[in-house]
Amino acid sequence: MTALSSKKILQEKNTNDPNSITSLTLTHKALTDVSCLGEFKNLERLDLGFNNLTSLEGLKSCTNLKWLSVVQNKLESLKGIDGLNKLTVLNAGKNKLKSMDDIKSISSLRALILNDNEITSVCKLDQMKELNTLVLSRNPISSLGESLAKLKSITKLSLSNCQLQKVDSSLRSCLELKELRLAHNEIMTIPDELGNLVRLQNLDLGNNLIARWVNLKVLSSLVNLTNLNLQGNPLAEKENLLKKVKKLLPNLHVFNARPIDKIAAKVVHENGADFSVEAGNKPNLQSEIKMDQPIRNKKSSKAHPLSESTDDLGSRNKRKELQDEKGIVNAENASVSAKKEKKRSKLQQDEINNEEALNVNHEEANNVKHKKKKSRKTPEADTINNTDSAEMDLFSTGAPEDPAEAAGSKLDRKMDQGIDDKSVVVTYPTKKKNKKKHGVVPDMLELSKADEIGLGGPSAWGV
Repeated sequence: MTALSSKKILQEKNTNDPNSITSLTLTHKALTDVSCLGEFKNLERLDLGFNNLTSLEGLKSCTNLKWLSVVQNKLESLKGIDGLNKLTVLNAGKNKLKSMDDIKSISSLRALILNDNEITSVCKLDQMKELNTLVLSRNPISSLGESLAKLKSITKLSLSNCQLQKVDSSLRSCLELKELRLAHNEIMTIPDELGNLVRLQNLDLGNNLIARWVNLKVLSSLVNLTNLNLQGNPLAEKENLLKKVKKLLPNLHVFNARPIDKIAAKVVHENGADFSVEAGNKPNLQSEIKMDQPIRNKKSSKAHPLSESTDDLGSRNKRKELQDEKGIVNAENASVSAKKEKKRSKLQQDEINNEEALNVNHEEANNVKHKKKKSRKTPEADTINNTDSAEMDLFSTGAPEDPAEAAGSKLDRKMDQGIDDKSVVVTYPTKKKNKKKHGVVPDMLELSKADEIGLGGPSAWGV
């Protein structure tokens, strides 16, 4: 347990007068009690974030406080600050608050931040006439009811990562609203009352359950909307969404967290790439043009009945010419294939014959050597020595004496090097290149990975 001492604060500020201190930053000190702060009557700004506070009762006497942060403590209530009538900014995010009732009477508040708590319902904020920023994201709030019905001055509202199933009609009175965050909820429809928010500039509806285009048509009334996020909704998977959104909101600059001009440029680039791939097959395009020409001529003949017979005859002649050309090409292809096959078989047969001839020569040479050895009359020791020398010849780096072996080694070298000779022809199978499929979209047309926004990540504009 760490208690705060007023004496220690005065020493750090090099003063003996507590009334001279107007601002204190006491973060990350593991504080559990701040009752001594009641002595500092003129304190206007106080930061108690990242401590272990469970109560704010010790701040009752700090009636001049205007700015207070108690973010990331262990508070379960805000009792003790309900009498701070000059407080304009309160940040009590990341605590264990279950209710907002302790602050509903502070009419001077302009910014109220209560994200990451356990608040289940929003109390009526009718007395906060000057409130312009309200952050309630990441709380288990299922409905707003009429809590915001009289917040006419509010300009920024965050209700992302709650459990909202609909946009309540209480928003119809927030005519000054410029930024609305409703991402990561269970919203299926957008009420017509939202069309009254004509000053709205930023709207985050990512990761909801909006599936029908008709539910977005109310957005056409938001003439000042420049930033819209719809990622993570079933509707976002539909084609032509960008085109429809641009038509609905001509002043939109950012769509799904990306500049709308870059998205449009990417779509144009993809379409152009698709056309270039298809246009690569020029013969097919020319044949299609030739085949379509008689049909167009036939259609146009209705306006010129006298030229009907001439057009029909011309189209038949063109078709016949095309068929004749195709027949000639097919015949030439077949002839070339037959010649290639005949040549391949001849080369294979020559290779077999050469191998057989080499084998015969090798056997004859061995027989001659064997006869010579028998005719010689040498001692047994000399025979052994000659045999050893013959074995050494097999492992030597020089060329073998036997012409058959020399021919065999020459063949091996030729096959290793892949060089054609007059007597030896070595061929290797060639791999057929896969033909490019013109219908396949290139890798560059792959959609880029989806961003965090609208795909289960944080809201497009933070909390």
